[in-house]
Amino acid sequence: MDTVQTTPNTASRYQDAHLSLDFNSKMATLDAHHLMLTRKEYALFSLLVQNAGEIVPREVLLSRVWGYGGQIQTRTLDVHIRRLRIKLSAHGPQYLETIVGVGYRFQPFRSDRPFPPIGSSG
Repeated sequence: MDTVQTTPNTASRYQDAHLSLDFNSKMATLDAHHLMLTRKEYALFSLLVQNAGEIVPREVLLSRVWGYGGQIQTRTLDVHIRRLRIKLSAHGPQYLETIVGVGYRFQPFRSDRPFPPIGSSG
């Protein structure tokens, strides 16, 4: 049975051709422009980035970012993911993947997986 990594990697930075996150300074940039993220948006995004390629279940995200426990029913996670995708603009659909009924996954940038054109839905 596969398990999800729920502890952050020890790296202090994520960087690819478009996105950079400095986990020590809690700063994010996209195409050399500072991303204005709220504390919760940054906490959510950094948790997903630190577990890049892994599906992080909703319950883990709600517990680690908001401190919610048990079987709480809330749409706050979905709202924050939507806001992150908006702030990531055309890059949002590639970076943030919804795993329906399970959670979310951050997909690192790959040059062989082109970004959709601006204005397309994803």
